[in-house]
Amino acid sequence: MTPFSKNMFSVPLWIPITILFGSFCDGGKILVVPLEGSHWLNMDIIIKALHDQGHSVDVLRTSNSWFIKENSTYYSSITIPNTKGMDEEFVDDMLSKAIDYEKGKINWLDHVWMYLDTLNHIYKINEMVCQLITNMFESVEIMKMFKEKQYDLVLTDPVWGAGILLAHKLKLPTVYNVRWIITVEGHFEVAPSPLSYIPITSSRNTDKMNFFQRVQNVFYYWLMYFQYGYFNLAQYQALCDKYFDPPVRFHELLQGADIWLMRVDFVFEFPRPTMPNIIYVGGFQCKPANALPHDLENFMQSSGEHGVVIMSLGSFISVLPDELTEEIAAALAHLPQKVIWRYTGKRPSTLGNNTLLVDWMPQNDLLGHPKTKLFIAHGGTNGVQEALYHGVPVVGIPLFFDQYDNLLRLQERGGAKIVTIATLDKNTLHAAIQEVISDPSYRLSMQRLSHLHRDTPVKPLDSALFWIEFVMRHKGAAHLRSDSYKLPWYSYYSVDVAVTLFTVLLIFTLSIFFTIRYLCVKCCSRKKKTD
Repeated sequence: MTPFSKNMFSVPLWIPITILFGSFCDGGKILVVPLEGSHWLNMDIIIKALHDQGHSVDVLRTSNSWFIKENSTYYSSITIPNTKGMDEEFVDDMLSKAIDYEKGKINWLDHVWMYLDTLNHIYKINEMVCQLITNMFESVEIMKMFKEKQYDLVLTDPVWGAGILLAHKLKLPTVYNVRWIITVEGHFEVAPSPLSYIPITSSRNTDKMNFFQRVQNVFYYWLMYFQYGYFNLAQYQALCDKYFDPPVRFHELLQGADIWLMRVDFVFEFPRPTMPNIIYVGGFQCKPANALPHDLENFMQSSGEHGVVIMSLGSFISVLPDELTEEIAAALAHLPQKVIWRYTGKRPSTLGNNTLLVDWMPQNDLLGHPKTKLFIAHGGTNGVQEALYHGVPVVGIPLFFDQYDNLLRLQERGGAKIVTIATLDKNTLHAAIQEVISDPSYRLSMQRLSHLHRDTPVKPLDSALFWIEFVMRHKGAAHLRSDSYKLPWYSYYSVDVAVTLFTVLLIFTLSIFFTIRYLCVKCCSRKKKTD
């Protein structure tokens, strides 16, 4: 018996049976309510896999959808007329302000206004989503069409509330493809989240915090829920009050999903409490590398012993300010490695002969190539998961949202080095690249993480498909869902119990005190009478 053969007996029985006989679930009808950008890219992978399993998939989209195509071979689109969603203008504006802030071009008062402006942008996006919901609910034809389709399940990304409300309206079970819920990391809505060792996104803390970092963490927590509650939830609650009878709290609908397909795993995420209906599918979009196109393969092989550096700042970011691209290009030009840089902006004047600019690249296949030495990334979840899967060390240039926090998790595990926009120039970037490539500990750390990530009894995508089909087969997964979200906060934290016990103890103590006092007074009065 080999040292690994004992693990065969720990594999769930359904895995080999599923491999032999295919899906347990007959072809179902699934309504997908996705998000734009990188969120759509990973949702698209699940949709393709569901189609391959024999399921019929309809995808909801706005009339100005940025990423979601109207025509597809593996899903049917439902375009809601006269609706808008997030577009390039929103992202470009956010990026410009984030760079100005990081570079110190704005003072503290400007920062306050920038924060308020960000809240306004988020409010407007959710306002557009609410308009999308209103257009659907007010249209007799659209709602009739949804009901006639007889869907088995709603699969949605809960950053937007459209899928949540539509699932409740159609009385369908819900599965989340989730990392974020509007501005809150998904775990905070469904699992116990002690602030003493669970860092809030944007706090830039790890799970090891000193006293002052814990104070900062609590501050960020309340700030997060302030903007979440007053600028986002209130809009969706107004729709609940208008369209649902009996009345329902949107917060309960949001927390009441049957299955949460969480786009991380504990090789990447800090250890934390979880719940039985959270299924970890981090890296489900990753796969072994395919052969590269002939021209890219020739470029990779021409790098010799030095290898190649891959650079991409994600699906949202295609253009950066000229001053930044000039510094980045100058840093890359002085490397002995060759570079493939996904960039569609103006060609930098400092670009070296070793750097190839491309409009698009097969990122997963390049990261899996043996000549790849380093990945320069912005820190989006998809990119860092692919780097982790292939064991490629990272130099991170975070721009906004969760990107710094994602890179921080890799840096804490020894697989990445962060260069902030505030410190980025050709010298700091070049030094960081040289350090990560020349120090073998970075690659060894990422390879160790890669081995841990891959050492699972079932692939993340297969796990996601199983649980989606599980919900369809059983019309939900209520037995995995805690009813804790229905409790008021004072019951959840047992404040009412503590107050009651304190009151009883206080009454008991006061009773003893006044009894003793009364007896003492009586004794003293008798003694005086006797005297």
